[in-house]
Amino acid sequence: MKQIAFATAATLCLALPAYAEEERGTSLMEEGAKLFFKGIMQEMEPALDELQGLADEIGPSLLEFSRAMGPALKDLLAEVEDWSVYEPLEMLPNGDIILRRKQPKAEVPQSDTPEIEL
Repeated sequence: MKQIAFATAATLCLALPAYAEEERGTSLMEEGAKLFFKGIMQEMEPALDELQGLADEIGPSLLEFSRAMGPALKDLLAEVEDWSVYEPLEMLPNGDIILRRKQPKAEVPQSDTPEIEL
């Protein structure tokens, strides 16, 4: 999400100087937008650097996980057509993972007595 925001801010900041090259100069709105996005980029830079460090740290582990579990996950995704009919995954204390199908909701039977409006 932060990468998308950074890319958008960078794109807008790079696009604004093209408009600034017009003969009449930049408007106050354009200058304000430049300053706004420059501030956002400066504020986000430490967070993005930290995110990059985290990605570098976990990247090899995720790659190994995807190599090991990829075929099994592909088979599971092929078998399950609609994930909305299943409960969230549940991990048991022994490490087993259970995927339960949701129970259909019981319909409330309609009573024969009419309702009274107050």
